[in-house]
Amino acid sequence: MGAPPQAAPDHVAPRARSPRERTPALADVNTRPRTVSVVIPVKDDAPELARCLGALRNQTVLPDQIIVVDNGSSDSSALVAGAAGAEVIPCATPGIPAASARGYDCATGDVILRLDADCIPGPEWIERMLDAFAQHPDADAITGGAEFADGPRAARRVLAWLYLGGYFAVAATALGHPPLFGSNFGMRREVWTDAEHGVHRDRSDIHDDLDLAFHIGERHRIRISRDLPMAVSFRPMRSLSSFRQRVAWGFRTVFLHWPDDFPPKRWWRLWSSRRPGVSLSAR
Repeated sequence: MGAPPQAAPDHVAPRARSPRERTPALADVNTRPRTVSVVIPVKDDAPELARCLGALRNQTVLPDQIIVVDNGSSDSSALVAGAAGAEVIPCATPGIPAASARGYDCATGDVILRLDADCIPGPEWIERMLDAFAQHPDADAITGGAEFADGPRAARRVLAWLYLGGYFAVAATALGHPPLFGSNFGMRREVWTDAEHGVHRDRSDIHDDLDLAFHIGERHRIRISRDLPMAVSFRPMRSLSSFRQRVAWGFRTVFLHWPDDFPPKRWWRLWSSRRPGVSLSAR
């Protein structure tokens, strides 16, 4: 069930076009989302945020809206975001779940894309997201994998496979369907409208992407794409304590939804609703 890591291309597109300007080559124009919002939660990641926003400026299809949610930064993250032309939204409630939710609340695009401040999206990331939604109008959310941008060069791909593959496998077992990966996913705006009052936005000790998947997975189809290039920071693997914390958050997110979403009960609900199978690739 794991989504393979994808390396972020290092070339820069010569000219970017908005979703309204581009004529889809492969997808029906009637199913292609027209406007795009990108949400980035941040706390004290100014250099990484500057790099991420630079990559978004070099997209082959430019977003209509970039929202940077400042979750109480003590560095220049908010200034970096403002200088890059992003909308800076303050969020006083600590934690990524609160910051992400605040960003989704403010998003106006037909599709909301989510990544982290330490991500480096490939230059065709937004274009490929839009193509995937257009080619699969049944998909309400689409998620991709990633590859580490730093860390031991020889081991980056293997470690990404282990880290992300493990997450996708364990989370899919708990959910009964594919999860979302917070550094690389998109959802239609109506999906958030449906989930906004159910997610645990006041918890700072859980994974917001997994929590969101619990709340949307029974009513909305999540697809995994192998074609969404994203490079992410090696930060989760730099120390044993950091890795343990993320694992603990994952289990806490799962247990938070029990007993209603205890796997056999959730699987039965999914099966009894005769929900169609979900493909591993959205392209």
